[in-house]
Amino acid sequence: MSRFILFIVWLLAGAAVHAAQNVLVFGDSLSAGYGIRSAEAWPSLLGERLRTQKSDYALVNASLSGETTAGGRTRLPTALQQHRPQVVIIALGANDGLRGLSLDAMRSNLKAMIDAAQAARSRVLLVGMEMPPNYGPDYTRKFRAVYGELARDSKVALVPFLLDGFAEKRDLFQADGIHPTAAAQPLIVDNVWPTLKPLLRK
Repeated sequence: MSRFILFIVWLLAGAAVHAAQNVLVFGDSLSAGYGIRSAEAWPSLLGERLRTQKSDYALVNASLSGETTAGGRTRLPTALQQHRPQVVIIALGANDGLRGLSLDAMRSNLKAMIDAAQAARSRVLLVGMEMPPNYGPDYTRKFRAVYGELARDSKVALVPFLLDGFAEKRDLFQADGIHPTAAAQPLIVDNVWPTLKPLLRK
């Protein structure tokens, strides 16, 4: 009987080793599913894709509507400790830009989040955003450049623009003109997946 018990313990230990690893999505309302059902939001669809691919990864969505990079910088350490993710998708900055906040502060906050995730031994995928043209060419150019420069300097993977390929298609946005509809969410997954997939290693 004792050998049987030892065998069960060995099986349970093996199951723990092969338990699902976490992919943490850490963003704002664009990732929190604002205005649509949470099951329709792109992180939920990404979680479904992970399951379809029979990967050992589970998705945790810790996105918060209205979040800025400063708020994310404050929240991330707790999320890292709670979920211990193998991969962190940082998709913040849109609210900083829309509010005209300091780009230097945004850069510093994103860098701190990247550093915190890497210190926790998580692989990082940085997701960029772009500002509407009415913010002026100088600001929009500098805003966009923050993501590319951070990805290069911190040696992390980059999706240059979360809404790439449909940002100008009005019918794929809600009445506020900012938040994508449910129909647009699979397009976001398709933007993220090619860069995320190589990070899903054993």
